[in-house]
Amino acid sequence: MSEDFEDMGPVDYLVLEFPGNRMTGEGFPLLIDLVDRRIIRILDMLFVRKDTDGSVTVLELSEVGDDELDLTVFEGVSSGLLGQDDIEEAGAAVEPGNSATILLYENTWAAPLARALRRSGAQFVAGGRIPVQALLASLDAVEGMPEEGSPAA
Repeated sequence: MSEDFEDMGPVDYLVLEFPGNRMTGEGFPLLIDLVDRRIIRILDMLFVRKDTDGSVTVLELSEVGDDELDLTVFEGVSSGLLGQDDIEEAGAAVEPGNSATILLYENTWAAPLARALRRSGAQFVAGGRIPVQALLASLDAVEGMPEEGSPAA
């Protein structure tokens, strides 16, 4: 099994919150497209609901989908890597009365690079994501700064 992991690309997770338990499904075709084009491989996908008392419940696909939102394509998407601790941690990030999707996925597009780096002895030591809102705020701050050499500088 460890040999399989040696060939993998980087693995990321997302917790996507849906306020008021309103999931439109608009993003699901795009997610499927990423899988079909082998950009990512979904390892685990769970749906959870956080009740107003703070309890977190894992939902079955039949509890999430409806006539307009068919999620059957995601049936059986489970590697077993996500455990109860992961569910509780994700639930802590979700506001009461909302639902969320926990998505664990491999970045298959990066697998060849990751394999080459591992063979060369490189080790991943840090990483992160910058939310788009933070980028926009930084750009707004830069645009509001006086240019170097201007009278206001």
